[in-house]
Amino acid sequence: MVIAVAAGKGGTGKTLVAVNLALALQRYGIETTLVDADVEEPNDHLFVKPAISTRKEVTVAIPRVDEELCDRCGECSTFCAYGALATTPDRVIVFDDLCHGCGGCALVCPAGAISEVERVIGTIEEGRTPEGMAFMRGLLEIGEPKATPIISAMKESLDPAVVNVVDCGPGTGCAVMGTVHGSDVCVMVTEPTPFGLHDMDMAVRMAEALGVPSLVVVNKDIPGDTEVKRFCAEHGLEIALSIPFSLETARLTSSGVNLVDSGEEWSDAFLSLYGRIAPLARSGGA
Repeated sequence: MVIAVAAGKGGTGKTLVAVNLALALQRYGIETTLVDADVEEPNDHLFVKPAISTRKEVTVAIPRVDEELCDRCGECSTFCAYGALATTPDRVIVFDDLCHGCGGCALVCPAGAISEVERVIGTIEEGRTPEGMAFMRGLLEIGEPKATPIISAMKESLDPAVVNVVDCGPGTGCAVMGTVHGSDVCVMVTEPTPFGLHDMDMAVRMAEALGVPSLVVVNKDIPGDTEVKRFCAEHGLEIALSIPFSLETARLTSSGVNLVDSGEEWSDAFLSLYGRIAPLARSGGA
């Protein structure tokens, strides 16, 4: 099972939910892997302190043009939908950051002047936490614009026989869409603020477009809030867990202490959350 923990807005508590859900499941005896797919700024390791045992580089294929063979016909730049190549009277310019590594330019080149070289864009690290839970995270190289190839490589390594709790990056861009796509369930984490509600709306529409069933966790919940509840009722979304606004919760989290380590009631709460997730995953949202 793959559980994607997402939210449109950054800072709503995706990491809090993902880490505590994974820990609660692992301690209950359900084999779990915590996957940090926020490859631009991964931080799950701060809360579970894994020992990393393997590191694997992730590469993308970048075109290189042999100017002696190239006749500047322009077929490659015409083909590229991303504008990664520009043909001038003197040479073909390759913009590495725009290239998506499809290899089409090399296929359409009539002169056979284009080859490909591999460029490292990041790494995937795997290991285990002190209590034996499997852990994986992606790390995007500084300055690299494309996170999706790393996320795709991580997803290929997931074990379908265990519960994979995937901590998504913020927003609803390509990287997050690539993370959520193919998941069994998406847990939407929101907060009772105008920004939180606005961005959850975008995230919910994203999950719907991808065909992934969703439910909601409200973090920093406050008494009397009705907007999130109204939105969820209108969109047929279940609020599966509410985490009250609490200075103590903020203090614990900022100190690197997990909620499931602070009281048995939190372990029960996150196990109850999984009890809502599992039937939704099996039904496909029907």
